[in-house]
Amino acid sequence: MNHRPRKRFGQNFLHDTGVIRRIISCIAPRAGDRLVEIGPGLGAITRELLSAVGSMDAVELDRDLIAPLARMCAPLGDLRIHNLDALGFDFCSLAGPEGALRVVGNLPYNISTPILFHLLDQAHCIADMHFMLQREVVQRMGAEPGCKAYGRLSVMLQARCEVIPLFDIGPDAFTPAPKVDSALVRLVPHRTARYRIDDYPLFRRLVAAAFSQRRKTLRNALADLMTEAEIRHAGQTPGARAEQLSVAAFAALANAAACKNGTAS
Repeated sequence: MNHRPRKRFGQNFLHDTGVIRRIISCIAPRAGDRLVEIGPGLGAITRELLSAVGSMDAVELDRDLIAPLARMCAPLGDLRIHNLDALGFDFCSLAGPEGALRVVGNLPYNISTPILFHLLDQAHCIADMHFMLQREVVQRMGAEPGCKAYGRLSVMLQARCEVIPLFDIGPDAFTPAPKVDSALVRLVPHRTARYRIDDYPLFRRLVAAAFSQRRKTLRNALADLMTEAEIRHAGQTPGARAEQLSVAAFAALANAAACKNGTAS
């Protein structure tokens, strides 16, 4: 398929057959899986997945890729291509009664975080996710408290999912070659909540406020949401900074704020 990669879509097409085989091995697709691929591009991963499962969905924004991809994959199985923006796509509409949707994608680096947050809102119908992302983003996703990479993305993802970095991918595996290293990561949404979060929108707002200026203490960063006494009552130190707090600590703070606001479940 001849297609000039488009910068506005953040297109970097995977071509390294060794990397492709390794990715497919990590995903381990099986017949009957409800698979959806975000940004199938030239179909490097799509062909292997479709051959394994026989039927799957793909979400592709670039309309010029739709017809060539459909022709290429027609002999391999039933590929349903949705020419839509993944940021507004209802992934749960593809899930089965048991919510066993499996999501795969080489996510555009410029919008990877918004897509991850969009999928978090639909985590209840997703079994697992495998994504190729900028290596720095994957490091942030799985970072622990006290680490420089630990931040809002770490807390929000770890509150809802197990984050499992798998392996690094060099720039030469893509066309055009990006200027950064990539990595494959697996996200497995918790089927049973690991942290009690009474008001998830408030939790999201509190975490964003806490990390909005990393050098601010909790007493300053959360001043619009909680008093110093309320922070202490939630078991946290007002003089601490966001990067020192565990996911459980953020959940405790958000639950205290929800109780104060009368939004606790």
